[in-house]
Amino acid sequence: MDGDRIRLFGPSQDGHLTIRGGATGISVQLEELTAGAEKLEALAGNLAFVEQEAGRILDQLCWLDRQPPWSAVPYLAAVRNSQWRVQAARAEMQRISSQIRACIRDYQDAEWRANVGRFLGLATAEELGRSWNISIASGVPDGRTTERIIALMQLTAPEVRARIGQEPFVRDALMFLVANYIPRDITVRREESVQVELDSSPAGLLERIRQIDARGAGYIEVVEVDNGGEKVFLVVVPGTQAAGTGAGHNNPFDEAGIIEGLLYESADVNTAVLDALAAAGAEPGAPVIAVEYSQGGIHAMNLAADPRVSDRYDMKYVLTAGSPVAGIVLEEGVSALHLEHEADWVPGSDGAANPETRSRVTVTMANPWESGGDKGLGPGHRLDGYQEGARLVASSDDPALLQSSAVLGTVLGAGGAATATRFSLARTRAASSVLTPQDPRTHERGRGGR
Repeated sequence: MDGDRIRLFGPSQDGHLTIRGGATGISVQLEELTAGAEKLEALAGNLAFVEQEAGRILDQLCWLDRQPPWSAVPYLAAVRNSQWRVQAARAEMQRISSQIRACIRDYQDAEWRANVGRFLGLATAEELGRSWNISIASGVPDGRTTERIIALMQLTAPEVRARIGQEPFVRDALMFLVANYIPRDITVRREESVQVELDSSPAGLLERIRQIDARGAGYIEVVEVDNGGEKVFLVVVPGTQAAGTGAGHNNPFDEAGIIEGLLYESADVNTAVLDALAAAGAEPGAPVIAVEYSQGGIHAMNLAADPRVSDRYDMKYVLTAGSPVAGIVLEEGVSALHLEHEADWVPGSDGAANPETRSRVTVTMANPWESGGDKGLGPGHRLDGYQEGARLVASSDDPALLQSSAVLGTVLGAGGAATATRFSLARTRAASSVLTPQDPRTHERGRGGR
């Protein structure tokens, strides 16, 4: 409390890291404040009953002894003073509860105004200045600028976006015309199983992405880990492997894969991952963790949100790096750690900030980046930069990060010897027609509802 005001704590800072969500996030603070207000109101109601009873007893004693309520008779004064003390405690509880409710209303009002400003692409002079400096230094827009621009673009065409989301046929036809993209099934081929030494820290998990990306285009990895006699399975999916979009390309992680992740909820990739998990020996109910980078983070979050996955496996944790995943709602019980860099425009390309919930923590990094070499999507989007940020996360004593790390450690254990099974994924050459959404094959694969 600050005087008579109750304040919420904003994102916490730990060196180059800004942490939102998790155990100390705004949503958790609001939940705790609401619960506290409800308990205070319940206690105030109980005290009001005690206060009434004390008043009734005082009236009866005064009537029996023919004394006025303000009498100085010791036992009457004791009952009267007790009533006043109960009344003061009840009033104080109601005052504090009122302050809590006012704090919650103030936050909701501020959040509404912030969302309006975000949708309109508005920013403070300080935010614009920082974004300008980052963009000049990196050569690409920063994440906040991209977020504002995309939000403003979305605001200009709400009916078009709603129509695309509601009508799969419209979406399929539009994607074919704009990006020459046609949804196609994905084949899964088991390539090899090798013994690996797994580093179960966030930085070590991101290293698995580098390893599988180096294995070749279209590869994913399922790592089987023994955690105290329980088999845990780690799914590793690479980022975008540029090859040019269109139906002629077979790699599900090329540029067209972004379209599938954002507009088709990764339905075909999820099916392929389910097949790979089964082939790797994951039995129903087995704990699953997903670690992904860039485009792969979209697929990972869609995997965790897919009811087909939750029906078969126990999805526990998702680690994403440089991924636009704000609009994906996780199944209850799934924890997530999202790594973003302020100089990386990719996480902002969905036009929204990640939700601040108890189970989702977003870390925005401001650590320096290397400016030389191939910039690709920008120096802030490099995987090695995110690995450095992951090491900072592991060494942080921020409560939200400590809790997130504890969840990951509990599920995955200390790492060590593990079995990595690699699979190659490829889109089939025979494409489903965008002109026949009633094709029974679409219902078999769930495409009709995407």
